[in-house]
Amino acid sequence: MLTLIALIIMGYFYYGIRAVFLCGVCVASSLAAEIISLRLMKRKFTADDLTCISDALILSLMLPAVMDYTIAAIACGFAVTVKNIFGGRKNIVFSPAAAGYVFLLTSWKSSVLMFTEPHVHTGLFEKATELVSSASHNFNTTGRMNYTDFEILMGNVSGPTGAVSILLLAVAALVLILRRDISFGAFIGMLMGTSLLSFTVPMCSGLLDSVKYTFSTNMVLFAAVYIVSDKRVAPERNYFSFFYGIFISLFSYILIITTAAENAIVIASILFTPVSLGFKNLERYIARLEAEEEAAVRRNLEIYFEKCRQKYRSAERLNNDE
Repeated sequence: MLTLIALIIMGYFYYGIRAVFLCGVCVASSLAAEIISLRLMKRKFTADDLTCISDALILSLMLPAVMDYTIAAIACGFAVTVKNIFGGRKNIVFSPAAAGYVFLLTSWKSSVLMFTEPHVHTGLFEKATELVSSASHNFNTTGRMNYTDFEILMGNVSGPTGAVSILLLAVAALVLILRRDISFGAFIGMLMGTSLLSFTVPMCSGLLDSVKYTFSTNMVLFAAVYIVSDKRVAPERNYFSFFYGIFISLFSYILIITTAAENAIVIASILFTPVSLGFKNLERYIARLEAEEEAAVRRNLEIYFEKCRQKYRSAERLNNDE
């Protein structure tokens, strides 16, 4: 949540108080939906259920700063409700933020993919004017980026509130990896898969430019940190989570170059939920085999030591008799 707050501060710098207020609306909506849905399902709301706050912040940072509050609240409510229906916080099968975002894409696509330019501050209840397409859309359709490297690095481009600050996202990724708060295997697999495809099948004339622009558009780095590498969703073992990240990166890149779909990585993360579940089932099977093997070894050792004790006692009795 600390890294998400840093992204919110950056959003405030570019878009004003409207971006912060949108985050507050998403958090309040998620908390309300969490409490209501748990009570309807006769479950108790505990402090552990406050993870819905981080999911709400993630979703809010994936949206335009001028997103309609009602639509954002509906998306948060949908994300929380679907999460609880499919098992709740103890059995999360997909990122709630990703589910809410895909729901918005299918219902209010025009509202989700139109943005104001950076440094254009809109009042809390003003209707935004002069909306533009995102830098991701321009890159996907033309293969060009009309921004300098410094602007891309600092996030001074049109796009989601918190998903365009590449430098800040890189720092957040480093912090979360060092704290072991995200899946290292999934993150590295995502980076390697995206790098490989953007280099071998470039979307623009320069190979290095293709890699650079691919990582700075379509919420690739943001999703790699906060969605694909979510420990609640990704396989636990780095070996399996690495391939999980690879698969998502490959599918999302193919989706972009064939359909020019914006932010395809979020869609891919939902579609590859069965892959993650399959890896988790395999992990449980391996863990069960390892536990059975360890128990068998322990039993054999106990039998061996018991035989040794019996031999020692027999030898001791024989010495006493002598």
